[in-house]
Amino acid sequence: MAAAPVKQRSGTRAQLPPCYYEGYLEKRGPKEKISRRLWTCLCGNTLFFFNNAKDTHYVEKMDLSGFVSLKDDCSRDRNLEAARLILRMKDGETKLTVANLEARELWKGFLQSVVDLSVPSCLTLLPGQVQMLREVVDRERNRRRAARTPTRAPPSPLSVPLLGEIPSCFRPVSRTEAEVLLERHPDCGNMLLRPGRDGSSLAVTTRQDLNGSVFRHYRVTQREQGGYVIDVENPIPCATLHDVIDALVEKTAGTLQPFLLEEPYEENITFVSSNEENGERILHCAPSSPLPKAPALPPKQGTQKSYTHTHTHTHTY
Repeated sequence: MAAAPVKQRSGTRAQLPPCYYEGYLEKRGPKEKISRRLWTCLCGNTLFFFNNAKDTHYVEKMDLSGFVSLKDDCSRDRNLEAARLILRMKDGETKLTVANLEARELWKGFLQSVVDLSVPSCLTLLPGQVQMLREVVDRERNRRRAARTPTRAPPSPLSVPLLGEIPSCFRPVSRTEAEVLLERHPDCGNMLLRPGRDGSSLAVTTRQDLNGSVFRHYRVTQREQGGYVIDVENPIPCATLHDVIDALVEKTAGTLQPFLLEEPYEENITFVSSNEENGERILHCAPSSPLPKAPALPPKQGTQKSYTHTHTHTHTY
């Protein structure tokens, strides 16, 4: 499956740096005996690995600050179209397998652009792909500059004293993270409520399709006399946040629908144990069959005799 460039990440991934590129990779680390097929996201200058594209919790990460080199692996793969890479880090080599040669060139381009903060000139890429890498270099350079610059923390978005019940489509995410949530889960709705950038207001983010994703953001502020107002050209007063959502649904004749995403739960119980011989830690799945019940203990002999004696005595009497 070919990878695809994206804007940013969300969910638990909302805590991650911006995602520049993602797709399935087969990965075998220095201490791993077999390869694992993982959904891989290049976020900032770190690779994050997920079991699949929909997971919100990564299972492993690789900080590229320990990067040494990246080169093609020309060894054969059972899949003749697949292409391999060797990513050498300070702590060892990791072998990566991608879908085809084009995907390998793109992964090399994104990885080297993020590591070196410059577009590599020795790759076979289309003009549009080169432009993507230039944009990634600019974004990553700005991200690192912002990380080094001490800034005053804005007010906590959740410190806003919300009035009444909070709609289920509320998500404590940023503007960009809201866009990614809506784009990644189009079947879960196309409108969510979130904190505003200033920490003292709220916002509604919407997504619709028109030759691609079209996003709109609407400010929602609290009124001094109570309630809320949607700050558009003709402001829309609303008594509660639920009324804010209902008003947007009504104004768009149901085109906008609240975003409701059910977080998945595990279907099996898993645990990690260590191999006593080599010290490797392995993830195990607990057996799903019910545990056998302990056999019932027979009644104490003394109690049974006492009961028989009393019963016989009463009968005789």
